[in-house]
Amino acid sequence: MLLPWIAAQILKVVIELLWRRKLNLRLLTSAGGMPSSHSALVCGLATAIAINDGAGSTTFALSVVLAMVVMYDAAGIRRWASIQARILNQIIDELFQGHPISEIRLREILGHTPIQVVAGAALGVVMAWWWLARA
Repeated sequence: MLLPWIAAQILKVVIELLWRRKLNLRLLTSAGGMPSSHSALVCGLATAIAINDGAGSTTFALSVVLAMVVMYDAAGIRRWASIQARILNQIIDELFQGHPISEIRLREILGHTPIQVVAGAALGVVMAWWWLARA
């Protein structure tokens, strides 16, 4: 069930284009942003398993646990890593103005806000339902 992930990555580009008036095709392969493609993928998978195997199945239970871990990581750990990277880049910029200690900057967009995670999860559920309803 890769369709929700693909849709989320494309939506990131569309939202950036509408919101900031910039076409940023790098978002097609990036982590972070609105909506969360990780959440879309795992929630789409869990929904597809619930529809095919039933909500009482062992595979559905495993997919829900996987979804919870992935979404917690996206909104928790990876989000805080993003915030720390932004602060470290700012410190380096201000401390070493004109004399950078490194040309390499830390990636600042790694995680998601809770809204981005919820939007991705909703996208995954809706797309899985839509896809399997056609079958």
